[in-house]
Amino acid sequence: MRTDKKRKLEKLRHWRIRSKVSGTKERPRMSVRFTNENIYVQFIDDVAGVTVASASTLHKNTPDRDKLAANAATAKRIGALAAEAAKAKGVNAVVFDRSGARYHGKVKALADAAREAGLKF
Repeated sequence: MRTDKKRKLEKLRHWRIRSKVSGTKERPRMSVRFTNENIYVQFIDDVAGVTVASASTLHKNTPDRDKLAANAATAKRIGALAAEAAKAKGVNAVVFDRSGARYHGKVKALADAAREAGLKF
């Protein structure tokens, strides 16, 4: 499949998901984004329009951040760190936003690690 067709399908999935998923103060949206090199997780209150907490492979508090890549093993570590950051801000339940990515591999590993760390989806 051509890359432009893949990008178009991913964007359509993203729009479809975002039309249904919205975060509140009690239950923010956990937005996950994967690039070729990094992983980003944000907990967003869409009503107020603010980011409650975040974690990524580039944060200063991420251990060994220069050795991390955008793979499933790193996704597990970032999922656990994101859950800790959210719990520190008082967030226990979230709405999961996979940002158009399909739910397998890295996305599934990150979500499972966040669940194991105590977040409720």
